[in-house]
Amino acid sequence: MKNNFIKQTAIYVSAIALCIGQVSCSKLDEEVFGSKSVASATSGASTADLASVYGQLNQLSGQYGWHALQVHSTDELLGPTRGTDWDDFGTWRKIHLHAVDGAHNQIYDTWNGLNGALFQATLVAEKGTGAAQAEGKFLRAYFASQVMDLYGQVPYRAASDGPDAIPAVKTRSAAYDWIIADLDAAIAALPSFGPGSDMHKANKQAAQFLKARLLLNKAVYKADPTKPAGPYTFDAADMNAVVALVDQITASGKFKLSTAYWDNFKWDNYSASTELILSRASNGPGKATQTGGTTDVTWATGMGTHYNQAFSGWNGFTTTADFYNSFEKADARRYTALPNMTEVSGFNAGFLADTQFKYDGGKKVMVKDRSGSPLIFTPDVSLFFSTEAKGIRTMKYPLRGDQMGWNDENEFVIFRYADAALMKAEAIARGASATNGETALSIVNAIRKRSGASPLGSATLSDILAERGRELYLEGSRRTDLIRFGKFNDPVNERPNKSDAFRVVYPIPNQAVSSNPNLKQNFGY
Repeated sequence: MKNNFIKQTAIYVSAIALCIGQVSCSKLDEEVFGSKSVASATSGASTADLASVYGQLNQLSGQYGWHALQVHSTDELLGPTRGTDWDDFGTWRKIHLHAVDGAHNQIYDTWNGLNGALFQATLVAEKGTGAAQAEGKFLRAYFASQVMDLYGQVPYRAASDGPDAIPAVKTRSAAYDWIIADLDAAIAALPSFGPGSDMHKANKQAAQFLKARLLLNKAVYKADPTKPAGPYTFDAADMNAVVALVDQITASGKFKLSTAYWDNFKWDNYSASTELILSRASNGPGKATQTGGTTDVTWATGMGTHYNQAFSGWNGFTTTADFYNSFEKADARRYTALPNMTEVSGFNAGFLADTQFKYDGGKKVMVKDRSGSPLIFTPDVSLFFSTEAKGIRTMKYPLRGDQMGWNDENEFVIFRYADAALMKAEAIARGASATNGETALSIVNAIRKRSGASPLGSATLSDILAERGRELYLEGSRRTDLIRFGKFNDPVNERPNKSDAFRVVYPIPNQAVSSNPNLKQNFGY
């Protein structure tokens, strides 16, 4: 089935990506997955290759691995089993149910991928010079922050260490301090966003964004490892620092809310959006090249679309009914008919619900399921037993209607300005001083207004969490947000019971623990 093909393809592409810049990939199992590589996928590498590090950002774009761990564990997405389709030995189901352990395949592959990227970035951060070293420090901070966020511990091997050196391990708290130091150095040295440092490269505003995100989550990362779910105490000084960093991003004059929400994601987002601070380019026609090769976002469409729709997908993942129902009907983030897409393919941006249509010879026709009945996507869906039409699908990266194939143009979004604005709103709600005439409420309502949602009368922390969900869904921040707000372990559709508090941190892969005596399995596993 297509599900098995795409999963295996993702694993293969991930493995190839890990080989970028290595001395040799002839012993992939030994060097990437064996005892020598508990910190990285680049054992024996000795050269600082900045292009290879940028290439590692491409592993963020895909339905498997990093993205799955961040979104399937929340109310945003789940992977229902449809007969024998998408069972995949429970890999998707276990993430949604908070039931993974150290033997889980995606826990293992993501660990290797991120730590491989981290070591490549360390080579540049410690052996590079000038502008390249500043970029290396930012990229190392980014990959280390992802390891810290997901796994709570960060292996470290210095660039000068030999290939047989056993990596040291930084605790979550120590890793946080190390990452902040890298970001401070990057902010001081990187050029501002603009000529010579665009959305595809490390820039000062991207480093400021990442530092703001880390400060917002500092209470989480500094928590007692035996109590990783808190309760957390947010320091007013940290929240004021978040506001200051966001204000600096705004003051650069390079970013503002895009007039239309979907300008940030559709096929021409690289030119239409005014929000992209850091992104990865695709290989679509007319696109400029970028350091480290290109990526592809058509998986974001194909993972949900039915075999018989205009883009023949693999009929997999769906959102949850409660998450879908959190949007007002008038909210453009829920449903938008886009010119040059909807009248050509039948797809809308946002969520695909109810009866599905496509165009055949210019005529609008109803899509049929495999039995010949009308294809109607329904909100009721089961992780274990779902028919082919169950579940509302997502359309986060709309594809141009006459180009419904793999030759997409959309940029994959890593950091964007609306997220920064919402971080400022949250920081104010957590005790920071308001600046520039903005309040938490005014920021949230400005974001809601551009999507046609009705204004809120207040902006409590609960309101801000809900708005972050609506604004940033499938952008990889929902899990971290829910943890920070103390909601990650709460029941959601298809996970009826509250999960154990220790689940806010993933386990260290068993192979890594057994091969590095400096690693200890996380509390609770």
